[in-house]
Amino acid sequence: MSADLYTQALQRFQELFARAQTLDIPEPAAMSLATADADGRPSVRTVLLKAVDQRGFVFYTNMRSRKGSQLLANPHAALCLFWQPLMEQALVEGAVQPVSDAEADQYWATRERMSQIGAWASQQSQPLPERAALEKRYDEFEQQFSGQSVPRPQYWTGFRLQPDLIEFWKSRPGRLHERERYFSQQGRWQWQLLYP
Repeated sequence: MSADLYTQALQRFQELFARAQTLDIPEPAAMSLATADADGRPSVRTVLLKAVDQRGFVFYTNMRSRKGSQLLANPHAALCLFWQPLMEQALVEGAVQPVSDAEADQYWATRERMSQIGAWASQQSQPLPERAALEKRYDEFEQQFSGQSVPRPQYWTGFRLQPDLIEFWKSRPGRLHERERYFSQQGRWQWQLLYP
């Protein structure tokens, strides 16, 4: 029953995500990613969900970025996807780990060339003296990789969040919202309703 509840939660998420993708939403894969540094100081930003399956939820980043550094120092995170036209939300929490090099390479190959070169040019989260410095770096890497495919930088990869909590929220009149939580406790998945 425990594994069935996890499968049920993932299926519910995938169905909700599929519904969101049929609507006029500019970026239905946009999600808030909350991380914390080694001292527990939190930060949050928006990233894109790139894959979801039994193994977890995948997003990509520069490991030298603020979020990348935090995920390596404190490998736990939370995701929140809110689809306003549906007035529904999914919250996912759990441990994270880098995806395999093969998986990162496979996704990298699907990125637009400009985005690939941008990943080399941007020293993500570091101070930028002026916009021209970024554009100069971009031009340099564009020239360096001219006439060839752009390799994936070793510092650029994906992270997979393996859920231990998946919560669904649905708006209801009078703020009497619906909240359902699937969570793992001592390796066993459970389900409960929550007060809004």
